[in-house]
Formats: sequence, C-alpha cells, structure tokens
Amino acid sequence: MTVNVSSIGLKGLEGYRVQVEVQVSKGTESMVIVGLPDASVKESKERVLSAIRTLDCDVTDQKIVVNLSPSEQKKNGPLFDLAMAIAVLKERKHFSEEIPRETAFIGALSLDGSIVKVEGMLPALIAAKALEFKKVFLPYDPLIPIEMLEGIECVVVEHITDVLQYLSGRVPLTLPVRSLPVKEAESSVTFQKDFSDIIGQEQAKLALEVASAGGHNVLMSGPPGCGKSLLAETFSSIFPPLTKQAQLEKISLYQLAKEKLDSPDLVPYRHPHHSASSVAIIGGGQNPKPGEVSLAHNGILFLDEMAEFTKKTLDMLRQPLETGNVTISRAHSTVTYPASFLLIGAMNPCPCGYLGSNTHYCSCTPKQIQAYQNRVSGPIYDRIDILLTLYPVNLEQSEERRESSLDVQRRVEQARERQYARYQAEVTNARVPYEQLIKTSPLTSNQQKMLTQVSSKQQWSNRVQIKMIRLARTFLT
Repeated sequence: MTVNVSSIGLKGLEGYRVQVEVQVSKGTESMVIVGLPDASVKESKERVLSAIRTLDCDVTDQKIVVNLSPSEQKKNGPLFDLAMAIAVLKERKHFSEEIPRETAFIGALSLDGSIVKVEGMLPALIAAKALEFKKVFLPYDPLIPIEMLEGIECVVVEHITDVLQYLSGRVPLTLPVRSLPVKEAESSVTFQKDFSDIIGQEQAKLALEVASAGGHNVLMSGPPGCGKSLLAETFSSIFPPLTKQAQLEKISLYQLAKEKLDSPDLVPYRHPHHSASSVAIIGGGQNPKPGEVSLAHNGILFLDEMAEFTKKTLDMLRQPLETGNVTISRAHSTVTYPASFLLIGAMNPCPCGYLGSNTHYCSCTPKQIQAYQNRVSGPIYDRIDILLTLYPVNLEQSEERRESSLDVQRRVEQARERQYARYQAEVTNARVPYEQLIKTSPLTSNQQKMLTQVSSKQQWSNRVQIKMIRLARTFLT
C-alpha cells in the first residue's frame, strides 16, 4: 500500500504541488528518498525517523521508500519534513483518518517532533492558494501575515502530535499567533527626507513626479553637489504606497534573500554600491537567490555613479528592464524572480565631473569624455525614458515655498488610478503593452506624421519612438 500526502515545492517564488508518496515494506531498516532531492532533503530521513519514534511508531526491520513527485523537478529545502512524517505514520496505521487531497503540510522537524519554521514558507503559502489548496499545516512564524491570506485556512502547529489531533477532530488549544502586520495602502508613512527639503531643481522635481506617475526610468547627469543623490533618496517619498499583494511579494523576496525587512508597507528602495558584483545585482549563487533588482520589485533601484558599474553588470539589466523579471540559469535549475522596478541612475557628465559647470573648469579631453559616457551602453540608454541634466542651484532660493512630498504623492496616486481605470489592470504607461497603449490612446494622423519625420531626422529607433509615446501619455494623464 502507498500513502500520498501533499506539500509545496519552490522554484524561486513559483510554487508547485509535491506529492509525497511513502511505501513501507519488510527489509533492512532504512529510509530512502527519491525524486531528485538535494542534500537538505536527504537529511530529512534522520529528522523524520527520530520524530516518529517519539510517537512510539515502530519502524524496526522496515524499509521506507519516499518518492517526491514530480520526479523530474529537483527538490530543495526541509519544507517536506512534516509531509513525510505524516505519510509514514499513515502508512504504519498510527492513525486511521483520511487526509484530504486539498490539504498540504509544510515545515521542518526537530528530533523531538517539534515543527520549526524554514525559509520560503510565505511563498509556499501564496503558491498553495494558487494551487487551490483549502488547508495548510505549518509552524508558527511571526513574519508571515496569515490573516492576509484569504481563501485558505492556515493551521499553525508546534508539534507533530498537534497535527494528529487536528486530523482526528480533537483540535488542541490555539497558538497565540501574532504575525507581521500588512497594512492597507495608505499615505501616512513618514519619510526622513521630503521634497520640501530640496532647494530649487523644479524641473527635476517635475520630471521625477512624471516618472513616478508613469513608471518611467530616469538618468540624472550633473556635477558633484548639484543634488542628484538627494533627489534619488527623496524619490520614494512621492511613490504610491504598496498594495497588499505587493507587500506580500516584498516580504517573500526578502525572506528568500535573508534580508532584513524594514517595514512591509514601505516602497522598496535599493541603493547598491558601484563595486557590487553582477551576482549581487541580478541574483544567483549555487541555489539562486534574489538580487538587488528583485529586492527592488515594485519599487526603486538607485544606481549612484552609474558609469562606475562594470559594463557587464549594466548590460545584464536589459532583461529585467524590458520584461519585469529576471531569469537565473544554473546547471541544475533555472529560476525566475520578479524584477519590475523603476531605475533611477546618477552619473557625472565626465571623469572630473565639471563638464558644462559655471564654477569649475573641466580638465577632460573630448576622448576621455566620450569614453566615460560610453560606459553606459546604447541599449541601456534606449531603456531610459527621461534624461536629466542638473546644474548647481543658488542657496538664496531656500526662502521660496516648496511643495511637500505628500502633495506630490496625491497627484501621483490620482494619475495612477486613471491609468489603472484606462487599462483595467494595475499597470502604468511604461509597462502596458504597446498595442493596448495605442488602442486606448490613439495618435492622430498629424501626430504620427510629425513623429515619423522627427524620428527619421534624428535616427531614433522604434523603441525610442514608443518610449516617447508612453512618456507623452503620462504627461497627458
């Protein structure tokens, strides 16, 4: 006889159903796990055997074979410990109750039968909901906002005996579940830096407002001290707050990357140093983890001194900028992580930084200037919607009344709501498919003719022309 118990496997953020099949027969006492398990899964046999022995389940002179299906998918992590133990107990007739097919079990086991949390449980729960599971048994983890996972019953247990009591209908005392709060989208978040702190740079502020409203990438160029970094650091304060779904995605990605989570409702803002490796930016490793582009999902990726990043690293940004996700291929697996972020870059106009400055003399030769600017390749420039040239401002403008981030954020939210209503989805002008953009915002014949003439004269690519249409649509939103 074979017993089947369901669990959840993870491939990046994508989850899939894993059938834990257990067969027990007479023979040399052993436990064999098949189905492409990695080292952490193979070690489960010692934890499972120790846990079931605490329940006086006799497996003496018994050969236990565990098959993790689908067999062609490589399994990793100790998520399947609990499912294996329940299947072995059911096979040994330690309990007689049927296990519903729409019930899943996730969690690692201690040697005494306690169920402990593991990384990746939140993505597994989100996947369980998508796979139409009705109930999931899992250990307690305060970082999982269980109350936000509507449509699925999460049964929090701390010992394998709790699971057996639930299955037999004898529900134990409820554990005190205090999960990380996931808030509704709101505008009451307080930021350390505000748009009202920026002196002058009105054109740049307007450009960032347009970029935030339409999801357009920005590259700022200007001499040192003109305010590029301050503008970028203040940029997140005018972003619309994250939705519940975006907050869940943020928590999941940070858990997989083992990164400290500041607050789930804050827009992600990532600021990697220019010495960061391509693996740190894009993601990777033997078991591919999310990189900076994925940790900035639904938020902002700021590359200061953009020309100082290696050309290889910058060119690797092409795929996430174009598709909104990043695919990491390794010998044993291929993992895809979401990476829909807004890129904001900052760089000097030349190696010394003072090209075009009214206060300093530029000592760079034309060849040096061209070589420096060529560090950012043409395809990356093509994917940047707004190119800003900044100049130092006069501090005498500090007495002028300046608009706060909250005022700008309200306009950005209104602009995005109009885009969502127009496209019938939470997508901005920069991300909506071109066919849908033109269908909802058709160009007149005169506008199309003028764009064709200018593009031919300037030798603009089709991508640049589409980018201009998207940007114009945001201005008119």
